[in-house]
Formats: sequence, structure tokens, C-alpha cells
Amino acid sequence: MSDHRNPGTDLRIEGFADIRINTPAALRRAATLPVRRSLKKDHQAAWLLNAVRCIDLTTLAGDDTEDRVARLCAKARQPVAAELLQAMGVPHLTTGAVCVYPTMVAAAQRALGNSGIPVASVATGFPAGLMPLDLRLAEIRHAVDQGADEIDIVITRAHVLRAEWTALYDEIRAMRDACGPARMKTILATGDLKSLENVARASHVAMQAGADWIKTSTGKEGVNATLPVSLVMCRAIRDYRTLTGHRVGFKPAGGLRTARDAIDWQVLMAEELGRDWLSPDLFRIGASSLLGDIERQISHHVTGRYAAGHRQAIA
Repeated sequence: MSDHRNPGTDLRIEGFADIRINTPAALRRAATLPVRRSLKKDHQAAWLLNAVRCIDLTTLAGDDTEDRVARLCAKARQPVAAELLQAMGVPHLTTGAVCVYPTMVAAAQRALGNSGIPVASVATGFPAGLMPLDLRLAEIRHAVDQGADEIDIVITRAHVLRAEWTALYDEIRAMRDACGPARMKTILATGDLKSLENVARASHVAMQAGADWIKTSTGKEGVNATLPVSLVMCRAIRDYRTLTGHRVGFKPAGGLRTARDAIDWQVLMAEELGRDWLSPDLFRIGASSLLGDIERQISHHVTGRYAAGHRQAIA
């Protein structure tokens, strides 16, 4: 994995009041993305395999156990059946990361061993984030102490809704400092932010505060990742790179369930940000059930038949 980090910048909110998103145009652009590239047979299979290596394979359930995490990690190490990979001439494939709660980080690290797969941990009072800041920072430090390589933090949505940009910047910057060497994904919970303008402004503040990725959702909101919201966030990433030279990754999470979804979001990356954003350094998909459908489609590509769902059981 690349060791590049986004160092962030000073807070710059000049022009925030002038940010306007043409919502009908964003909706039209998002609607055209799924039909912009016709991917068939070997090309489609290649894009699906690429999606696998960008998945943050996730379990964030109240009944998580070390055994469940160990099964998840086994699937992360071998996400597609070995015989299918062999038939496609692919020697090795893993998911981009495993994502768990802080209390499960050590178990995940033990299960992953020397696989090289990063362990990501949610923190900061996930999913609502409605805890005192000192406790949220302590949770980050605990996850890092347990061995987390990446931290997925949540913001205080009220800062966005009240246009408290300095407070939002200071909060995210403190979280970035608490992460230390761990790379940070900033979850905007876009379904709670009410407008695409708020999504754009929050994206810029998060990147200025040092986010290594910006992420759509916790997966727990009523509305999670959508293509229009993702389009707005990707264009903010593009603008930030133009202004600073720093590359920031993107992670859609929640609602991506099918192989078609995996391709649609990769097309978005290629069209809006370029092929560099088709690697796990800069693109992750937060998912728990998506992998099963991708493997089912790959099985059909290799064998000509759709396998029963239990044959691609996820952990």
C-alpha cells in the first residue's frame, strides 16, 4: 500500500457561501454513468475482480464475536474461490481491508497475520458520533493501540447543518492527530446533511483537516451512498487536488449490494478522477453483502452457470 498521506491545509472557507450545486444536472450526470461504458465478458470480469481488491469487508453488528471476525478475515484473504481465480489466470487476490469495531481490531490482526491486509476500525462514537470529543479521541487512540491501520471517523453533523466550519475543521483535525500513523477516512453521513451544497462544503473541510479518504455514509443512515452524492464528493476531491496537489481517496458505503453497483462506482472513479482512483490506495467500497454477488457473477463468467448463494457465503 502507498504511504502517501494528505497533510491537510489551513481552513479556507472563502467562497463557501457561493457553492451551488445544479441538482438536476448532477442527477442527469449520475444517471448517465451506468451506461457510459459497455463492459462485457472478460472486461466485466476484470472490473469485478478490481472491485474485490477495493472492498473494505465489514462486520459492524452488535453480536460480533472474535470467531465471526476470524471468518470474515478468512474471506478477506480468499474472497474468490481459488479455482475461479486459477481459471482466470489470477494468482492472488485479497480485499482492500477488513473493517470492525475497536474491540475487534486485535482479533482481526491475529486472524490476518502477515497477509498484508489492513485492519480498519470505526471510532468516534460510530455511527452517531454524539459523544464528548475527548471520549471520541480516546476511542481512536485505543483502536490504534490495538493495531488499527486505518480509522473511519464520524463527524458532528450539526456543525455542517449550522455552517460551523471552524468547529468542524478543528474536530476533524484533532481526530487526524489522534490517528497518528493510521490513515483516516472521514464519514460525512451525507444522508443527514440535507443538501448537495452541504456535502460539497463538508467534503472540502474534511480534506483541509487532513482526511486521507472521504466516505459517504456509516451505512446506518436512512439514505446511504448514492451516485449523485458520490459525484459531488468526487468533484470536491478533484478541486482539492488542483488547489493543493494532494490526492484524497473516496469510499462509498451503504447500499452497494450488487456487482452492477461495483461497476457503476468504478466508472464514476474513472470518469471523474481518472484511473489512479481505481486502486485500493484511493478507492474503497464499504460492504458486507456485495462480495457474494460479485463472486456469483465471476462464477458465471468462468463456468457459464450461476452458483447457489450458499457457495459464495460471506463469512
